[in-house]
Amino acid sequence: MTGETQGAELGARRPTIWLPKSLATRVITFSTIWAILALVVIATVVSALFREASERGFDSLLSANLFNLVASVGADENGNLTGTPELGDERYLTPDSGWYWSVEPQTAGLKGDLRSTSLLATIPAPAVAEVPFGSGFQRRYEAAGPNGQSLAVLETEVVLGAPDRIARYRVMGNLDDLNAEISYFNQQLYTYLALFGVGMIAINAAAIWLGLRPLGRVREALQSVREGTAKRLDGTFPAEIEPLANETNALIENNRRILERSRTQVGNLAHSLKTPLAVLTNEGHALGGEKGRLISEQTGAMKQQIDHYLQRARIAAQRESVVFRAPVVPVLDRMTRVMAKLNPKIDVAFEHEGGDTVFAGEREDLEEIAGNLLENAMKWGRTQVMVTLADPAPDAPDCFVMTVEDDGPGIPEDKAREALKRGRRLDESKPGTGLGLAIVSDLVAEYGGTLRLERSELGGLRAVVQMRKAA
Repeated sequence: MTGETQGAELGARRPTIWLPKSLATRVITFSTIWAILALVVIATVVSALFREASERGFDSLLSANLFNLVASVGADENGNLTGTPELGDERYLTPDSGWYWSVEPQTAGLKGDLRSTSLLATIPAPAVAEVPFGSGFQRRYEAAGPNGQSLAVLETEVVLGAPDRIARYRVMGNLDDLNAEISYFNQQLYTYLALFGVGMIAINAAAIWLGLRPLGRVREALQSVREGTAKRLDGTFPAEIEPLANETNALIENNRRILERSRTQVGNLAHSLKTPLAVLTNEGHALGGEKGRLISEQTGAMKQQIDHYLQRARIAAQRESVVFRAPVVPVLDRMTRVMAKLNPKIDVAFEHEGGDTVFAGEREDLEEIAGNLLENAMKWGRTQVMVTLADPAPDAPDCFVMTVEDDGPGIPEDKAREALKRGRRLDESKPGTGLGLAIVSDLVAEYGGTLRLERSELGGLRAVVQMRKAA
């Protein structure tokens, strides 16, 4: 197995990443995902920074209050704790507020204890072995308050003048207040970031949509060129798209020149072969006999084949370049009226739904298809021929259906394919070359349509042609 084969197999087995077909949807989706991720990261970082700053400020406040408490409370000559601390916060005066301070004797040389007005019960302290003092001879721990509050306690012990006079100073803050403040901030942060995100995504989507609108104009212009209503991309485009429009116009013009050159060459070929074929045909008639008849038949077959393949080349060139447009109703209406005048003994009727059906091809080809079908129906019909146009086709919204039916003998189902073969005549008693239905079949096939031969309700043949209509 070669390396190229292995690479091809690996490429075939490689999983395909699903992507939406719309470029605008892709850009909006990816930008929205990025915006959401960015906002989540921003919200997480800002929330963490605010929590850190709030906790640091909370600890700084407790530390400042503890120093103020130590400076405000001392001991008198009898070892009684004295002092009137003013911490400057009304919460220390509100009972069970969660903000407390207390000074408690730790040795026999001190008596009494002091506490804030807000503290109505004793807050237990853990043993020093469990929570030791730090380098600043302070320790911090959490405790439960009287009403179930979560308290942060900052504590130190101070010697008041003598070794047997040690007092414990404690300042307590309500962690529930801190958490409530952080939660409120987070709620506001998430709300504003969500509103900002929605606005940013909407503005981004609008900007992308407006930015891609010129591509929509290019698509519409190309559709007009494809449908034959315009010859080039017209309009003003942004600087990023204008080179694409210019190159597309150059490509359209180049294809048009190639098509015209091909048509010229096809015409020259047909003209150059016309005279030799005529000479051969005349020589065959002049020669007479078996050899003359053979020469005439072969030159006639050559002419038919040349006409057939030149016509196929012309239609193929049209399909690959610009789609022509031909209104269907006027063509069928005119042809049925002409046929009715030429065949006064046959009732020719034309029924159609609407009058805006447009064939995606040249008028001459539509007339060739309808003319051959009408001529065949007139040849075999006894008293009635019906032409019907349905738009759209029952199973194809972008197609129309044309039916031509008569009240003649019809064609057996097993003979329908034979009737479509070039030069095949099922009944030699009627005049003709046997090319009508074959020409119709070839033309319809070249335009990507379908031809069906069925039994008509009138009793004869029903030819059903389904063709693509112009947008």
